[in-house]
Amino acid sequence: MEAASRMAEPVSGELVSVAHALSLPAESYGNNPDIEMAWAVRAMQHAEVYYKLISSVDPQFLKLTRVDDQIYSEFRENFGNLKVDVLDPEELKSESAKEKWRPFCLKFEGVVEDFNYGTLLRLDCSQGYTEENTIFAPRIQFLAIEIARNREGYNKAVSANVQDKEGANEAVSGEEKDENVVDSGEKEEEVNSEGEK
Repeated sequence: MEAASRMAEPVSGELVSVAHALSLPAESYGNNPDIEMAWAVRAMQHAEVYYKLISSVDPQFLKLTRVDDQIYSEFRENFGNLKVDVLDPEELKSESAKEKWRPFCLKFEGVVEDFNYGTLLRLDCSQGYTEENTIFAPRIQFLAIEIARNREGYNKAVSANVQDKEGANEAVSGEEKDENVVDSGEKEEEVNSEGEK
């Protein structure tokens, strides 16, 4: 029992120190690989949760923050021509794009919690999170693009694909069950014996 309690202390202490480190401004530490790994793990967890969410419900009705309307209107006011279904990384990461995105992002400092927190963003919204289809983006950029994708109907492709796959899996499972009943021989004997009665 003592060994278990001794083991729990360092782990919880380690989690507290990682949580504390993640809450510090970026300037307070360099390129610490442990911190970078903690950021990456948290970003991946966020991506998995978000993908499951848009896969299971109609994304048009999702509310990601309490200020979705403000984010969407500001986004479309500033980036009215930006295609959100398939993103061009240059429109997000080039120097000219950064100059345009920076003032947009800063408008949400103090309005959106962790507005500049690193998140994973899908380039093609009809696809999942893969190495080729994912870039790193600030949370407010992720929110602006995903709110637009949801409201404009682009993320419906994800929920439709998942539902189609589930329907196909259920159909295959149903066919296998029907084949098992016929192949078992028990059903045939019952029918034959009932037919003979």
